[in-house]
Amino acid sequence: MALQLLHRAHQSLVRLFAQIRHAAEDGFVGEGYHNTTRIRELRLPLALLLGKWPVSLLGVFRTPKRDAIESIPRIWPREAEVLRAVNSRLPDVPRCLVDTGPWTLSSYVPGRLLEKEVPKGGTYGTPLMSKLADVFAALADVSKDELPQLPAYWPRDWDSQGFLRCQVQFTNDAVYGANLARFGTLFDAVGVPEDAAERFLAITPGLTPRPFSLLHTDVHPGNIVLSPRKDGTRPVVIDWESAMYGDPLHDLATHLVRMGYIDAERDAMINEWLRAMRPRHPEATEGLEKDLPVYLAFEHVQSVFPDVMRAALKLPTRPTDQDFAVAADKVCRAVRLAREALDLGESPADLPTVGAALRQWHESERRVAHACGQGEEGRGWKDLRKSGRRVGGAVSVRLGGVVTASLTWTVVTPW
Repeated sequence: MALQLLHRAHQSLVRLFAQIRHAAEDGFVGEGYHNTTRIRELRLPLALLLGKWPVSLLGVFRTPKRDAIESIPRIWPREAEVLRAVNSRLPDVPRCLVDTGPWTLSSYVPGRLLEKEVPKGGTYGTPLMSKLADVFAALADVSKDELPQLPAYWPRDWDSQGFLRCQVQFTNDAVYGANLARFGTLFDAVGVPEDAAERFLAITPGLTPRPFSLLHTDVHPGNIVLSPRKDGTRPVVIDWESAMYGDPLHDLATHLVRMGYIDAERDAMINEWLRAMRPRHPEATEGLEKDLPVYLAFEHVQSVFPDVMRAALKLPTRPTDQDFAVAADKVCRAVRLAREALDLGESPADLPTVGAALRQWHESERRVAHACGQGEEGRGWKDLRKSGRRVGGAVSVRLGGVVTASLTWTVVTPW
């Protein structure tokens, strides 16, 4: 009983001092599609409470964005539970140190992001691809019993067709349907078929049943840290909030597309994946030649909706002609790849047409904000750096009903 009380007291203090560091203004701030990430020194006393020496000890604070555009189903609400299972096979992967629900604190992986080391369109080399293939094989080693509980609606193990159907339904309902009111006219103007996901499923042959495994679903250069180790540089995969349980070919396909491999390296990565997977999980490789192209095509189909929306939302408050040109190029590429996957040929909308559609959508957003009395600081325009909020709280640590520590704090943060 006394040990339990001490553990609770320790956890309360950890959360308290983690909250104080989370509310601070120092450190590096990064903005991703789904999270705001802040890298900060943990300092005393938090570092010591975590059993670490505080000199140059860094931590990663991540806060999910409420308005993030979701492109895949998130079946596990807490990344920390996934990381515990992953850490048993991949000890270099970040460890969750504090999980408050609204935000998390994880260990920092030293090194540089792969996207900073290899320019877009560059080559990665067989040694790196071999190590990444070993990561995928290690994920397949994680048993279902080690993972968090699956939702009741999730397809049964080995039901690869049901897994694909689940992805299609999510794309149709939660990505396309949920954003239709705001982006429907833009989808139509740039040539996105309204029944893209359903049409894809209708033309897709049945998939080979394969055993399910833990999937990362987003292994790309921005989620791979080249971390220095005594035995050389090691790729460490970060950001596991999109992890799911399903057909391992899906993970390989999303990786191949998002890495942007040249043709020769894409084929080499497939061979490395087979080399790593076959000895340990031979059934996971069955039907690859027939089914991998299906998942590659679906990646382009399901990506077209978030790619179009993100290109539009990324436009600044007062976009220039160059801003519209860059956004139109991204949209045209996404639409072209999706239509090719659906065997629909080229999009009827060219760059000038897409650019005009983006201008019209942007002007519509501006009018909506103005009508709501928000001006350019309204919907989609608010600059959070101009406002402040007060973060604070209080905590008391009790042992045997006696208050042994009490602390209150207030921090004003621009976020």
